[in-house]
Amino acid sequence: MASKLNPYLSFQDTARDAMEFYQSVFGGELFVSTFGEMGDPDAAGANLVMHASLQTPAGYVLFASDTPPGMDFTPGSQIAVSLSGDGDSADELRGYWSKLSSDGTVRMPLERQMWGDDFGMVTDRFGIDWMVNIAGGDASS
Repeated sequence: MASKLNPYLSFQDTARDAMEFYQSVFGGELFVSTFGEMGDPDAAGANLVMHASLQTPAGYVLFASDTPPGMDFTPGSQIAVSLSGDGDSADELRGYWSKLSSDGTVRMPLERQMWGDDFGMVTDRFGIDWMVNIAGGDASS
């Protein structure tokens, strides 16, 4: 699978409502996972959206999440760029990660996450937030 570039929207606690609205606008299939489904179902913020994706008939893909307790939410900086792919594009994505991280600020290292993918977040030297996800990633790379 080739790597993909998608917008990733951040919300304080309205990601589900926003994504359901975007689904009514663009159509398509909406997938939603909560923090509770990926961790402790009784924890604060368990019902917040950890990751949502809307795949539209036109081929658009929109991602979104809520801000978990303990993380800052800053209105006005609610969009990041997501680069994603599978093991076939792992080297390509790691190369992008390396270049974006140069003179940038790594917010989360590119490493294996609880959902089984390699994932990292970086703010590049121009202040743009990027997320890199390698599905079923090879943590040894």
